[in-house]
Amino acid sequence: MGEGARRAVRDAGFPSGPPPRPSRRAWQFDALVALALGVTTVYYGIDNAGNVVVREIAGVAHVMARPSGPGGLAFMVTLAAVASAALVLRRRCPLAVLCVVTAATLATPQSVMRLTFYAFVIAVYSAAVYSPHRVATLAALPVSVTLVGTAGNSVTPIVPNEYIALLILVPMAVAAVGLRTWKLRTDEGRSRLSALEREQAEALRRAVEHERARIARELHDVVTHNVSVMIIQAGAARTIMKSAPEQAGEALLAVEAGGRAAMTELRHVMGLLTVADEDEATDTGPDLPGAGVPAPQPGLDQLEVLIGRVRDAGLPVGLTVTGRPRPLPPGLELAAYRVVQEALTNTVKHASGAEAAVTVAYEPRLLRVEVTDTGGRPGTATGSGRGLIGLRERLTVLDGTLHTGPHLAGGYRVEALIPLETP
Repeated sequence: MGEGARRAVRDAGFPSGPPPRPSRRAWQFDALVALALGVTTVYYGIDNAGNVVVREIAGVAHVMARPSGPGGLAFMVTLAAVASAALVLRRRCPLAVLCVVTAATLATPQSVMRLTFYAFVIAVYSAAVYSPHRVATLAALPVSVTLVGTAGNSVTPIVPNEYIALLILVPMAVAAVGLRTWKLRTDEGRSRLSALEREQAEALRRAVEHERARIARELHDVVTHNVSVMIIQAGAARTIMKSAPEQAGEALLAVEAGGRAAMTELRHVMGLLTVADEDEATDTGPDLPGAGVPAPQPGLDQLEVLIGRVRDAGLPVGLTVTGRPRPLPPGLELAAYRVVQEALTNTVKHASGAEAAVTVAYEPRLLRVEVTDTGGRPGTATGSGRGLIGLRERLTVLDGTLHTGPHLAGGYRVEALIPLETP
């Protein structure tokens, strides 16, 4: 015997599914069916006790006596009651119910076989539908049907001829209703699946839009700041190139440094879009070492470098750090860095000749970043306000807030409050 056959024999005794757990409504329905069938069959047994049936078959009269007397009546009522009452457990113990009803049917006299036959039909159906022991069910059903099917005779048929059409039409009607219910459930399942697919597509679209907006914010912050500073430094170098070539050279060096910083941050942003293969690093020239390798995200530890570039562009900036500095999540530090970067960029573009002050306060429950300027001559640059909108969107993800507006002492003020996780 092969391994597969041995496994099949070994698993034959185990249930193929969990035991049935009928609901309260199912219990009530089965009890009602058992009561109705019990009343009907008991009445049938009482009505036919002691009767004599004469059947003529092929010109020969056959006399079929039915149980009579108190003992016969009690026997018929007991068989009807046992067969009907067992149906209460037809979902919970389908195989046991089949065995009990089969025994009652075989014990029923042939002349009153209808007394338990209908209960037997229901028991066979219940065993086929609800039994988790598929192998035992497939073995028990043919045996029970064969035993009961050969117990009748041609003199007293189990089912009256006038009811044969009814017994054919009722299963057809039940099958039609079941088919309709299955079709409705299938259509409902397809509708739910289509709705789920639409929801998933919409969620994917929103995620793509969110990612595009996030990358657009990063590009705006990187390009706007560095290009604005480089334009101011290049303009200053052009102005003093003839009169002070050494200072012009320093300004051009600052432009170069700003370009390098911009390329570094751009490499990081592009690294968010695609994962570069280590063996296929992009060659961007000898002045950009590490090309093709995404740079780390800027954080609060690089504020000095940022402020230094702004100072080189001619904007005096002061930095104050209060509280106890501590490591913060990269996303939070990047958001705080972008707040300072955007605020200083706006000062360079729109408040020529002003002075700025940056304050970073590490408080127990939040990080406060404030950038103020003293005001100055309005610049010629114009903006769409997208930078501040992007900052608000970035901070909203972190449950932070952004406050912007004129400062009481003059100038402009940008303040960001970002909640921190308490240790």
